[in-house]
Amino acid sequence: MGSEPRLSPRERTILTAIVETYIATGEPVASQALARLFGNKDGMSSATIRNVMASLADAGLLDQPYTSAGRIPTARAFRFYVEHLSTPQVTILAPERLEQIEESFVGIGTSQQYLERTSHVLALISSGLGVALANTQEFHTLEHIHFSRLAPGRVLAVLITKAGTVLDRVLGLDHDLPAAELETAARYLNENFHGWSVERMRLELARLLEAERSEYDRLMSSVEELYRKGAFAAAEPGASPVIFVEGVANLLAGEPDRERLRTMLQALETKERLIELLNAYVDARQRTVRVVVGLEDAFPELRDFVLIGATARVGPENLGTVAVIGPTRIQYQETINAVSYIAQLSGRIFQPPQ
Repeated sequence: MGSEPRLSPRERTILTAIVETYIATGEPVASQALARLFGNKDGMSSATIRNVMASLADAGLLDQPYTSAGRIPTARAFRFYVEHLSTPQVTILAPERLEQIEESFVGIGTSQQYLERTSHVLALISSGLGVALANTQEFHTLEHIHFSRLAPGRVLAVLITKAGTVLDRVLGLDHDLPAAELETAARYLNENFHGWSVERMRLELARLLEAERSEYDRLMSSVEELYRKGAFAAAEPGASPVIFVEGVANLLAGEPDRERLRTMLQALETKERLIELLNAYVDARQRTVRVVVGLEDAFPELRDFVLIGATARVGPENLGTVAVIGPTRIQYQETINAVSYIAQLSGRIFQPPQ
């Protein structure tokens, strides 16, 4: 990316004004517009501003599209702007925005509801995609399991996770199991494995099936049949992670270039690519909001996009990733603080009672 440019106070002031004007209008910024903005204060005449803009262009911070008299910020300029924003504090959010967020999360009771609502709220208050990616372990932790006999040799397995996700699967068995045995197997699993991750439960079941077969022969044979036929397959670590996405319409409205829009949507059309994007840039161990301007290192099609993401936590536990993916002319300060506030909100919503 190159080293950070060294700018004089005047150059920094003018670059900030250009970035913020471009974010607000989406149009190339001319020196006359900046002169009107500054009102010729501190010697900010059109001539002086033109000279500074030329210097900023030489430094790779401004582009001049076509034959326009105005300039637009480059990805490097947006990075500089973000790095020199004041340290994000949730109090910067306007009172009405805080109220909007708080009201949106009233009644949330599960991790799934929180993440789903997060994607909606972030899309609503930004000009991009609102994205929320669940931590796989949280969504694959056993709350309750139930088996229903559908027909001879066919059983419906319904697994409810701690996050509130309901996973179901129809199992074809080699040996028919009566309803009483299914009920006994479910009771055994619920009493002994409540709160366990599915992977840990599978490993322990495999050990028990080998070590305690003689003692629990009939019970374990029923559990083994259900286990072998995939009762927990829908919640295995290799299953598709849970991700919520809203706000594609925001991108459609903000991108007039149809060819670039088509390329961009192709890059975002599969959830697997979004998951890959979040995992590439947002480290679950970080405690602050991550802002990445220009996503071309992961996806060349998204070179003019920015990712603003953070990890949602409940105490030390990672609940998932919340983020906005949008055009570089996004409202940075508000979006950064909204992502930060919502990420921290998870700890308050799910805080264990004292």
